[in-house]
Amino acid sequence: MTNKADDDVVVVDHLRVVRGGREVLPDLSLTVPRGQVVGLLGPSGGGKSTLMRAVVGVQVIAGGSVTVLGEEAGSPGLRHRVGYLTQAPSVYGDLSVRDNVGYLARIMGVGADAVDRAIETVDLTDHASAKVENLSGGQRSRASLACTLVGDPEVLVLDEPTVGLDPVLRRELWDLFRRLSREGRTVFVSSHVMDEASRCDRLLLLREGRVLSDSTLAELLESTGSSDAEQAFLALIDAADAADGTRGSSAGGGSEPPGGSGGAGGSAGSGGGGAA
Repeated sequence: MTNKADDDVVVVDHLRVVRGGREVLPDLSLTVPRGQVVGLLGPSGGGKSTLMRAVVGVQVIAGGSVTVLGEEAGSPGLRHRVGYLTQAPSVYGDLSVRDNVGYLARIMGVGADAVDRAIETVDLTDHASAKVENLSGGQRSRASLACTLVGDPEVLVLDEPTVGLDPVLRRELWDLFRRLSREGRTVFVSSHVMDEASRCDRLLLLREGRVLSDSTLAELLESTGSSDAEQAFLALIDAADAADGTRGSSAGGGSEPPGGSGGAGGSAGSGGGGAA
């Protein structure tokens, strides 16, 4: 697959990732369009975090390619253009919100005005001097997001940012993601909570390292005849399992064992390959 559309900010082409001897992403191809909130949804252990790491260039890959904004993922030229939010808030609890964001600002080479803007964007101006350890869970998540935003990135890669939060805090964060998208940023966000599908412009449903669907929510519901995203996802899983069973019967040997295509066992460890 080649990127012929200028509107695709992320292009994943036949990506293969092996971690701990297991093929996590066997042969993955997808694109993320510009200026949208694109949800990467699926059950835990399906490869979402591995894909996110590959997109930001910190995951060792065994094959294929990932380009972001026309450059190889992890290239030095992307460091100011791509922001990455990990699952756990990446902030120091014994520092204030402003000190945390200011630390990242100095690394990014931006000034105090950028710190103020990032804190204001996540609605933490009134808590800028508070230590992160004294904030609520949702506020800590927003403080971490402010650190991600301080370099004014064009693309945001957010790995399950709402996990463990109550419905009110999740809604606040999704409202923020929508606002960032309206400002022209591309938001690539993962989740295993199916009801968050309604908040995305486009959905990528991932299971066992394979894309089951790449569509809008309306298209997904229509194609599966389902009333909500969870039912649609289960319908796709049933269809995929049925197809795999048919192929296995045709081959006469059943399905391949995990990692059966082999190769490079353990060659892609827990990460760290490439620039952040």
